[in-house]
Amino acid sequence: MPNTTRLVQLVVFEGFQLLDLSGPADVFHAAALLGGEPLYEVEVVATRRGPVRAMSGLEVNAARALGEADAVDTLIVTGGLTSGAATADTVLRDGIRETASRARRVGSVCSGTFLLAEAGLLDGRRATTHWAGSSGLIERYPGILVEPDRIYVRDGDIWTSAGVTAGIDLAIAMVADDHGADLAREVSRWLVVYLHRPGGQSQFSAPIAAGPPRREPLRALQVWIEENLAADLTLEALAKQADMSTRNFSRVFAAEFGTTPARYVELVRLAAARRLLETTDYPLHRVGTTVGLPRPETLYRTFQRQLGISPGEYRGRFARPRSS
Repeated sequence: MPNTTRLVQLVVFEGFQLLDLSGPADVFHAAALLGGEPLYEVEVVATRRGPVRAMSGLEVNAARALGEADAVDTLIVTGGLTSGAATADTVLRDGIRETASRARRVGSVCSGTFLLAEAGLLDGRRATTHWAGSSGLIERYPGILVEPDRIYVRDGDIWTSAGVTAGIDLAIAMVADDHGADLAREVSRWLVVYLHRPGGQSQFSAPIAAGPPRREPLRALQVWIEENLAADLTLEALAKQADMSTRNFSRVFAAEFGTTPARYVELVRLAAARRLLETTDYPLHRVGTTVGLPRPETLYRTFQRQLGISPGEYRGRFARPRSS
């Protein structure tokens, strides 16, 4: 390898999630192609050389065993439904720990975070994982500062990400960190993915997180909220629309949606504002008025609180090209 080439090792185990491997691998490969020079070399590693079967039944070939390479720049651990069993594999755990001690940076995709945690690499650090595994990560490893609703989290030289496609965002962020935003943008365009979603972006929108409620009045209310974002959506107004007392409505809503009415409304308004910023050239005040956030400072604070960026920055990153 030329001196400028960074070796990226992707760790797999029996039953790993194939997209956790292929997503980041294709990002680094695309960066090497588009950069015009061999910026990265990507290889698959496991506890031993040879074929490793993914959860889907497809096999990949581990070119080397963990620990065999002298100079590893980036070590990324994949996840999968069998990652729970994989944490009990002492050879895998020790191999990750030893290789990580020599790597410039370490990352994980999805439940691969559990393997980093088991190797003792996340104590006292911020981290994330697939939303379905967040509570388990918190319970099993209380020394980790888990941020469950984040696409990826960087804490120094440790990078962790949420489920499957978030590994692509993680890898693009690494490319941007290594070689700048212009190359990261080119990789995003080449792979036809979102232009580098910020790590602070929520893993899911309010409707996806909540799912359809069981009770008909709340299903109707869910639709009504979407269609009347600029209306009065206070607790009292929503309870009246659902034909419930305020106290009973708050209790039932929390049980069905897993959050408060106020937070749910904020997330639905945020999702609508994001769509408008992506697909229209509305000025920010019109976006805010349309979704029920007419005060500029309220729109700004909502984006900063939920996504970690301003509305203007969001539009700059995610606005879709429109024909003239």
